[in-house]
Amino acid sequence: MKSQKLLFGFMPSSLVWGYIAIAIFMAGDGFEAAFLSKFITDMGFSEAQSGLVFTIYGLMVAISAWCSGVVAEIITPQKAMFIGFILWSVMHVCFMIFGIGMGSYPLMVICYGIRGFGYPLFLYSFVILIIQNVDKSKVSTAMGWFWAAYSIGFGVLGGFLPGYINPIIGEYNTLWMALGWVVVGGLISLIALRNVKTDISKEKLSLKKKTEELSRAITILFSNKHIFMSALVRIINTTPIFGFAVVMPWLLVGKNVTDHGLGFTKTEWQNIWTVFMFVTIFTNVMWGILGDYIGWLRQARWFGCIGGAIACFLFYYIPITFGHNYWMVMIPAVLFGFTVAAFVPMTAVFAALEPHHQGAAISIYNLSAGLSNFVGPGIATIMVPLFGIIGAIWCYVGLYIFAAILTLFIKVDQPR
Repeated sequence: MKSQKLLFGFMPSSLVWGYIAIAIFMAGDGFEAAFLSKFITDMGFSEAQSGLVFTIYGLMVAISAWCSGVVAEIITPQKAMFIGFILWSVMHVCFMIFGIGMGSYPLMVICYGIRGFGYPLFLYSFVILIIQNVDKSKVSTAMGWFWAAYSIGFGVLGGFLPGYINPIIGEYNTLWMALGWVVVGGLISLIALRNVKTDISKEKLSLKKKTEELSRAITILFSNKHIFMSALVRIINTTPIFGFAVVMPWLLVGKNVTDHGLGFTKTEWQNIWTVFMFVTIFTNVMWGILGDYIGWLRQARWFGCIGGAIACFLFYYIPITFGHNYWMVMIPAVLFGFTVAAFVPMTAVFAALEPHHQGAAISIYNLSAGLSNFVGPGIATIMVPLFGIIGAIWCYVGLYIFAAILTLFIKVDQPR
């Protein structure tokens, strides 16, 4: 099933439009990332209520992400992507009409939460296509391009455009605009990926065998300790990203019971967020290539974990020290963009640890990535009322140090 047709020697040529679809789809999904938490509090809800919306959403993302790898194998990645696309679109409409539109907090939680099932099915099913079509020695590089496409969409387009669109059409209408981007990305994937090679052997399995394969996405955590430790590292990888999307607007823009805003405008914060994500476009590709030479886990340990701990520390203490200094806050944003991308080879680690059950291994990878959507805001929801924003920041720093220690105990054979 592996195809050696690689554009420029590293990008799978048959999947190019898939990368483009990911970028466009995730742009729509990322429209609200930098302003929705503040928008909800501006509606009159508390920060704890706003944090809970994201926490429930993150939990649903984690469940969907866990299922996506095996589901993509047993029904084909293309079908799984279609289901994710439709689910996201329908529930976003419900969230806008019945949640935000009616000002109903319970419906906001329910609709936004269910919408969380959509994007992981779309996003991570594409990872299975990559695994099935790329030689294992090039998986890290191909995944670097995958996360670059994600960054272009979720971070750059999804972060940059709302900062300039919001003042013109308002945040509510900006949220509606997100639907258009998702629809375009979804349609591109349906058309462009329909003939891409995929392993259909598991699609023909009996219902009993498919159930067994799905259950392996749980049991593999207990049967392979290296998968378990790798899962913890992958959770920690992007936990601060989703945590910062919640807490940093409170610190930089608004006021709350524990901290005072530092005078930044919403547009300034969204530009800082965009710069961070813009940097990851290039660093995802860079670390994807370097990981095949430096060593997957060595790179994640020193540049991802230790570097990430330093970046989190500076992301809080630089604005606290220098106040409303737009360009100084760009420094930790750029540094964080370098460090968070150093975990790109973790996909290759998971696949190499379970070469005969790659769908189950990638499901655990996806679960871990999804859990960071839950853990990041969850830490903010718990820590900020108790210890302030500084408590949440130090929690993120501590997690990165813990992840660095874990990488010392993971054993994986890297091709080369």
